[in-house]
Amino acid sequence: MSSEEQAMLDDSKYRQYMNAVEKCLRNFESSSEWADLISALGKLNKVLNSKFKVIPKKITIGKRLAQCMHPALPGGVHLKAINVYDSIFKIIAPDLLKADLYIYRNSLGIFPLFSNASLQVRPVLLNLYETHMLPLGESLRTCLDGMILGLLPGLDEGTEHFERTDLLLERVCERVGAFDFYSAIWRCVLSSPSARLSAVQLVLRKFDRKRSTEDQLFIIGSDLEVMKQ
Repeated sequence: MSSEEQAMLDDSKYRQYMNAVEKCLRNFESSSEWADLISALGKLNKVLNSKFKVIPKKITIGKRLAQCMHPALPGGVHLKAINVYDSIFKIIAPDLLKADLYIYRNSLGIFPLFSNASLQVRPVLLNLYETHMLPLGESLRTCLDGMILGLLPGLDEGTEHFERTDLLLERVCERVGAFDFYSAIWRCVLSSPSARLSAVQLVLRKFDRKRSTEDQLFIIGSDLEVMKQ
């Protein structure tokens, strides 16, 4: 628990808020079908209070949201979960989001869903990334591999969200620096066979054939051994 949260515990209104969040979280325990999850997410979203700039029970909330982002669930559940993510990110200060990013980017969090998301869900996810992730700037390095790996499936040329996904990755590159960005690209190539085609095509699009390789060494990344593999 952060120092901000510790200080909040002396506030009776915050304790009431925390109890209300706990009550909402118990709804997830009794959910047996996707309609129950939509209801539980709606209640949680409704109780979130912008008056307090911290989120009580944030780790439990992060786990519940991650469960609701499972690709086997319908798009309606995903959209409700994204609404809750959006509310949380609007409430907490950017510095707290940077510190808490690990809670929301886990194995079933906001990045892995994109590859399996429906056409209805993808633009809402992209809006979440553009609105809340890009402003984190260099702090995106802590989740760079997961974010890139999640977005690469959106780079199928000719698909509806290709240009928007490509632009988003360009903007991520600007914020974290080209060397770190392309190092992450090559790590994704190494670790995920399904991402290799999109990743290599991205590199080929960004490589300027009119310039010398020496002027574009960032394409290699900061770890030559990873790139060579």
